[in-house]
Order: sequence, then C-alpha cells, then structure tokens
Amino acid sequence: MPAPTIPYSLPPRETAWQLERGRALLVEIAARRSCRDFSPRPVPRAVIELAIEIAHTAPSGANRKPWRFVAIDDPALKHEIRVAAEAEERESYDHRMPQEWLDALEPLGTTAEKPFLEIAPWLIVLFRVDAEITPDGRRLKNYYPVESTGIAAGMFLTACHMLGLATLTHTPSPMGFLRMICGRPDHEKPFLLIPVGYPAENCTVPDVPKKPLSAVLQWNR
Repeated sequence: MPAPTIPYSLPPRETAWQLERGRALLVEIAARRSCRDFSPRPVPRAVIELAIEIAHTAPSGANRKPWRFVAIDDPALKHEIRVAAEAEERESYDHRMPQEWLDALEPLGTTAEKPFLEIAPWLIVLFRVDAEITPDGRRLKNYYPVESTGIAAGMFLTACHMLGLATLTHTPSPMGFLRMICGRPDHEKPFLLIPVGYPAENCTVPDVPKKPLSAVLQWNR
C-alpha cells in the first residue's frame, strides 16, 4: 500500500538570487579541507548529534536508511581504535600499497602514524547496513546501501563544515576491527572513520589544486 503523502513545494526564486546564493555557498564549501592536525578542544555532544541528524535526512534506497553512526569520545576507545588502525596502516604502507599509490599520497605527507585518532574530540564511525535483522530473526535486504551511505557521509561532512567543525575521511584498510571494537553485528560493514573537531592552533593543510570543473562536467551527450 502506498505511503500517505504530504504537500511539498519550494518558494519561487529568481535566477539572480539562485546565482548569488550559489556562489556564496561555493566559497564557503570550497574552504573545507581534510584535517589531520586537530585541537583537543571539546565539541559538545549536542552539536555532533545535530550534524548526524542532518546527515540522517539523506535520501536512501526505498527509504531504508541503511547506515549506523557510532559517535565515540571515550579516550580508551579512541586509543584502541588508533592502535588497531595504525597496525593496518603500517601493513598497507609497507606491503599492500603499490608504488603508484604511495606516489599519489606523497604530496599529502601522510604516514602510518595517526595521532589525530586520539586527539580529535570525536571519532564518528559510519557503518553501511546491507540488511536489517527483524526481532524474529528474518533478514530484510536493504537497497543501494553503498550509494545511500555515501550520500549520508557527504551530508555529514557538509553539516560539520557548516557548523564550524573540521573533519577527515579516514579509511584504514581493512576496517573490520572497527566493527569489533564498536560491538556492531556482522551485517554492518565499516564505511568511514571520521575524526571531528577543531583544527589545531597552527594547523596547516596541503595546498593542492582541485581538478577544474571542465574535467568532471559534461553537458548532454
């Protein structure tokens, strides 16, 4: 049976307003950077909860919302995650990554050491949920969980930036240790590990150019 409906409309906007607002938004969003040098300055739990609630409005396949956010500020848990992540990262840097990958990372100055995992006041672990398990044990498939979770991740990063917070998309590979540390079930898969907080006082980020829009945009066929 179809779900009940509610009215939906957007106020009419003049093109001049759209362009002005869009350009201002572009300036603000373009200032977002991946941060690897965090301040230990606390971030209130209510702010993190609001950012996650914003991300939770993301569209998803069949409206299943196939994601779980685990928000961590416990120092012991953050230390446990850092130890496990650095073990995987050292293995990757020393044995798994081909030279081409290492060459691509060189301008960013990344290494297997990840102190930000303990310094950032919050670690957000985003899980992709491929299926929901009902109370009677049935497995209900979720639709487009990868795409849906990716959209929610983007909205979370944007929300954090608009709230004045710095983030990093960290993907130690493999990430199975996150499911074990967070105590999540087998049908949930780690998707992203996102430190959240404020940049350190003297934080710098690599000054690397973005691809021009012409390299990623095609009009029609």
